[in-house]
Parts: sequence; structure tokens; C-alpha cells
Amino acid sequence: MTTVFIGGVAGNMGQRVAKTIAATDGVTIAGGLDIHGQSNSDFPVFTSVDQINVQADVWLDFTIAAAAKANANWALQHGFDVVIGTSGLDNGEFNELGQLATKNHQHLLIVPNFAISAVLMMQFAQKAAQYFPDAEVVEAHHADKVDSPSGTARATAQLISEARQNSPIAPKETDQPARGEWIDDVPVHALRLPGYVAQEEVLFGAAGESLSIKQVSFDRSSFMQGVVLAAQKVGTLPEGLTVGLDALL
Repeated sequence: MTTVFIGGVAGNMGQRVAKTIAATDGVTIAGGLDIHGQSNSDFPVFTSVDQINVQADVWLDFTIAAAAKANANWALQHGFDVVIGTSGLDNGEFNELGQLATKNHQHLLIVPNFAISAVLMMQFAQKAAQYFPDAEVVEAHHADKVDSPSGTARATAQLISEARQNSPIAPKETDQPARGEWIDDVPVHALRLPGYVAQEEVLFGAAGESLSIKQVSFDRSSFMQGVVLAAQKVGTLPEGLTVGLDALL
């Protein structure tokens, strides 16, 4: 039996995760964290880490970037493996938390996107970038998402940059805001609109041809299979930092 603790349990994603975990054999919820302490659950919900008096195998975090880092720092020092589904952390913060995980012989998994389709989309984009170095990323999320670009878009841009065999033709322009944020020399554009959950499209261009790869999550249910997999399998990873759900696929 895997026991989990959910950071951000009263948020939209946290509530959906709690419902999924409750219906999944072999996984149970030991407690949750929410600054307002709001929950109609059968498990204890705490308003700060100082109040936590339960133990679990895995801390699942679906809060905001600043809180996720602090939560992970606390959890890694108190015997939890950690899965972070919160976006907005940078590579320096990843590495800092990874060093702490290694020091404490714990496992830390950073997941830019729990949807299997999104994981495949990033892999396909990485493959295509070997042949189409000119690429741009366009992502759209619900209007309440607090960070932009998304963690998935950032990870995709980094994979494209790493996979290129030649430099892109287009230069980096810093005086054209409409060109998006350049992440490792890949322009990334973010949309925040009501009606969306999450989607991302990678567009490649070459002489006389183009290629687009698109992934759409119509509902948060698309993330649940990946969340359960991460909770159950994070302990099988090497100690320290792992980035991406594909490490478990």
C-alpha cells in the first residue's frame, strides 16, 4: 500500500487527485495541506507544514511555485519522496531540491505534464527537431493558471533546443514582445482563456513544408493516470532528481 500526502488538496487539481486516489486500489491518502484548511474529506487537512503530524510515502504537490519549493524542502527532510506537479520552478530550484533529495536518500520527481499524450508530444517534438530546427511553441491554458509559459512548454522548448543538429535560422529578437518568450532560442507563446484546460502545439517550418504536433487535454481526467503512476512508482527511481513522467513509462 502506497500512502500519499497532497499539497494543495483543496485546489481544482488537488480535489481531482484526492478523488482519484480514493478510488484507486493500493493507494491511500494520509493527509493534505491547504492554507485555508478547507476540505470535505475523511483525512486530516493542515494549514501549514508545522502542523503536520502524519507520515506518508509520497508528497504530491499541486500548489504554486513558491509554496511547492518550500513544501518539497520540508517533505524531503521529513522522510517523504516528492512528486511536484506545480509549474513555475526553474532549473536552479530543481537542482537545489535534487541535491537535498540525494543528501537525504529520497526521490524527487518533477512532472511538467501528467498527461500521457503530452509526454508523447514532447518526445515527438524532440525527434522532429533533429530534422526541423526552426520551431515555435504555442500553449493555451485556463484563465486561472498563474504562470506562463507553462512548465510543459518550457520543457518542450528545452528538449527541442537539445535535439537540434543545426542552429535555427531565425535570430533571437529581444525587442519584439509579440514573438513570445525565448526559451533556449525557441519562441514560446502563452494563451490564457476561459474554456481551455491545457493544450500545446509545436510548429516546425522548413523550405516548402511544415509540421505541427498538437496535444489537447479536454479535462483534468487526462492527468490522473500519470498522477497515480507517479505516486506508485516514484520510489523506484534513482535517488535525487528526475524530471519528466517518461522516466516511469
